[in-house]
Amino acid sequence: MDWDKNQFDEEIRRIQQASDAGLKDIETPEDLETWRIEYLGTKGKVKAVMGDLQRVPGEFKAEFGKKLNLLKKEVQEKFEKIKNSLGKPAAAKGPIEDVTLPGIEPRIGHLHILTQTIQEISDIFGRMGFEVVYGPEVEDEQHNFVDLNIPAAHPARDWMDNFYINDDDGVMLRSQTSTVQIRVMENRQPPIRVVAPGRVYRPDEVDATHSFMFHQLEGLYVDEGVSMVDLKTCVDQFCKAYFGDEVATRFRPSFFPFTEPSAEVDLLFHYPDGSTKWIELGGCGMVDPNVLEAVNIDPEKYTGWAFGFGIERMVMRKHNVPDIRLLFESDVRFLKQF
Repeated sequence: MDWDKNQFDEEIRRIQQASDAGLKDIETPEDLETWRIEYLGTKGKVKAVMGDLQRVPGEFKAEFGKKLNLLKKEVQEKFEKIKNSLGKPAAAKGPIEDVTLPGIEPRIGHLHILTQTIQEISDIFGRMGFEVVYGPEVEDEQHNFVDLNIPAAHPARDWMDNFYINDDDGVMLRSQTSTVQIRVMENRQPPIRVVAPGRVYRPDEVDATHSFMFHQLEGLYVDEGVSMVDLKTCVDQFCKAYFGDEVATRFRPSFFPFTEPSAEVDLLFHYPDGSTKWIELGGCGMVDPNVLEAVNIDPEKYTGWAFGFGIERMVMRKHNVPDIRLLFESDVRFLKQF
């Protein structure tokens, strides 16, 4: 075997000296990484000389095996010492990701169309001098029926037409936002000019224009000299402000226990197939004197009017939505268009 003991020793010393000399020139983590590859890499000088151990005769393998392990250990320790003093090498230059690839547009949410509508109509009435007020959705019969001049025998109070929570004390989910007008008048004296948007609950059969939960907008104006002319003017102005000047409305005589005289307000609904249909927007009328007396307001001095409109029907009329269920059961593909 062609092997020279002195030459092998000399090669080990040469690697030790060269590695020490190379460390003196290192100033950056990048310099250290270059040095590591040269001496400790898979094709480095230490790896190469250790591969020569197979040429060493058997009687010298143990001696030179120790020398090579010591060489590797010393070079590795020198590397670790310098590495700790310099820190991590800088990241490779160039883009981390391909910025030329098409981007993915984030899906940004927005307010539901019903919430948008409530805010819009509240703003319209705010400009007309109305204050926006709110009331509880869990009510009692006193506010939901009694103070609104709805007697015990009235069919509207039947347990099958309401969501009663407790029959013993008459606690229920409110069936109309008219409860808010009672709570306002209990705590204020005229002049009163308020609108109250909110959810109401009735066990109606669900179809294209009805739901067991929907939103109403209650309006109330009480002052001296208030008349039906004021009511019709206000409703007309609101409908034109929200639906546009071309909107068609009509008032039909009707009856409600808490207003007298009373009327239904209808809007002409245009369907996508070109057909038209009058859709009830809500009821209105002059506040019944019994209601004013129930909240300690003198009906001889003050008069007032009130209305209750369906907010879903406003959305359906304005945006040509043919079915109320789309507002509650649809996915974002429908809702994101508003």
